[in-house]
Amino acid sequence: MPAATRNKYMETAVQTATPQQLLIMLIDGAIRFCRAGIEGIKNGQYEDANTQLVKAQNIISEFTITLNRDQPIAANLLQLYEYFNYRLVQANIHKKTEPAEEVVQHLLELKETWIQAAKLAATPQPQSSHG
Repeated sequence: MPAATRNKYMETAVQTATPQQLLIMLIDGAIRFCRAGIEGIKNGQYEDANTQLVKAQNIISEFTITLNRDQPIAANLLQLYEYFNYRLVQANIHKKTEPAEEVVQHLLELKETWIQAAKLAATPQPQSSHG
């Protein structure tokens, strides 16, 4: 698929996505960038690894910025996102794949959680009748 067509497709996908779908797309991007960073470290391409890991950090930082702090789970998510960024910095500084691989595993779990939450949010809730 030509780049222009792919970009138009992605633009349309983003514009028509629900907030839950956007979050999942961003998690996918963070996973993809982490994996690319891991490959860069493994191949000794540290400049490329740095670029990819910073892209993943930017997405995770966006999660932190846009987090609804009024929700009860917000404090836990904030700590999790800060930990992810810390581990990615460690991977980048020490040129070790393990911290980034750990983040990928957490992101995969988080993605699955958000997919399940999106399904629950999309399911009509039964009306309770008070008789």
